[in-house]
Amino acid sequence: MGWRSWTAVGLLLTALALAGFAFRPDRAIRVATGVVAHNVCSKTFVSGLDPQTVFSETVERDGLRRLRRILRFQIDRTARTVDASAAWMFGSRAVYHEGFGCVLRHGAKEPYVLRSDIDALKVPKTPPLLEEIAGPDIVATTHPALKAALDHAFEEPAEPPFRRTKAVVVVHEGKVIAERYAAGVGVDTPLMGLSMTKSVVNALIGILTQQGQISPSFPAPIPEWRGANDPRREIEVEHLLRMTTGLALDETNSGFDPSSQMVYLRDDMAGSVVNAAVVAPPGTRWAYSSATTQLLARIFRDTTGGPEQSLAFAWRELFNPLGMRNVTLEFDASGALQGSTYMLASARDWARFGLLYLNDGIVGGKRVLHEDWVEFSAAATLDSDYGAGFWTNRSEHEHAKGRVRLGIPRDAFFASGDLGQRIVIMPSQRLVIVRLGDSVDPTGDIRGLGRLVKEVIAAVQP
Repeated sequence: MGWRSWTAVGLLLTALALAGFAFRPDRAIRVATGVVAHNVCSKTFVSGLDPQTVFSETVERDGLRRLRRILRFQIDRTARTVDASAAWMFGSRAVYHEGFGCVLRHGAKEPYVLRSDIDALKVPKTPPLLEEIAGPDIVATTHPALKAALDHAFEEPAEPPFRRTKAVVVVHEGKVIAERYAAGVGVDTPLMGLSMTKSVVNALIGILTQQGQISPSFPAPIPEWRGANDPRREIEVEHLLRMTTGLALDETNSGFDPSSQMVYLRDDMAGSVVNAAVVAPPGTRWAYSSATTQLLARIFRDTTGGPEQSLAFAWRELFNPLGMRNVTLEFDASGALQGSTYMLASARDWARFGLLYLNDGIVGGKRVLHEDWVEFSAAATLDSDYGAGFWTNRSEHEHAKGRVRLGIPRDAFFASGDLGQRIVIMPSQRLVIVRLGDSVDPTGDIRGLGRLVKEVIAAVQP
């Protein structure tokens, strides 16, 4: 370790001493090591990517850059674990379980391990409802304009921040018309969706609504909120979907906020945030919050009957009907779906998911999502550009207007994850565009996405 690294360690320890235990910066640092351990684990053992490359790209993320000189990781392929630390302190360990991805282990307590036959769940009892969108080979377009659009999507600037596009899939009228992948990535490679997972939770709640088991207008079925004088009794399922609960669960990605600590420091993620303080009446204040989606994930688990039942439901009612084959759902250590952050799927599978919403929740003539669910999901919440589980251009917010100016249609809405994971759904164009990668640009390379969408639309117009 060089003198600069030792200086960083010294500054870190000094900061800890000065801050004291009330501020607990050690927790924020452990969040950082948790991000490294979990992401290296998932992208190595699930996606099959090179762990050193994954680590190098991960520590370039906003919030980790300041610690990158002292962050370390160690992978054990036999035990299938990844350990990460900051200056050999604040360690985090992620453990891989075949078929179920990775989970962070906190202390000596063993995380919940699902007892499902995942291979059996992936075998559909009936043929998929969604028609096949492409053959087994990469759809390498010969259309000059589409080829140019893909060329631009994979271009890299001479200097950081780099875009690191991993996959682009363009689906028009239900068929893949162009796609491209980075080295080491293919049509079957499961790639991390990060907060696109929130849109999957939206779909699962939408299916339960179609089946009459739940409704956005229902009071959120959370036992901790049912006290006679508890103001949280007024929080409805829709408030969780729209992130308007009025609870003190705002997400800052600082490592100090409840959402960050929930994902990387807690065995029971939803249980760690369920008793957050009330700061506003439900439905009156919007604030982005992974914690609210994780509460929905717990509701989904409990409504379907438990961890194994929730996994079976997801495959039976969502993935298999859409023909999604290369999916890994990760769970927290308590056995709840990590609904805020951690689902991996191939780019084509993410596109198949987008087609469910492009087709108004109907697949193969069967209504999968409740009637009006897609319109409900794409409708803006309060004065934000967020809908219910999706971001939306159907808003007067400056960000929505900015995306329209970039060339993304007014009726578009999209699943979105950190580092530029996107499924752009454009009903007016009959288009779904998936872009996956590791863009550390604070906007997730929104300008690059806008250019891709604009050029594809121009290419497919008659």
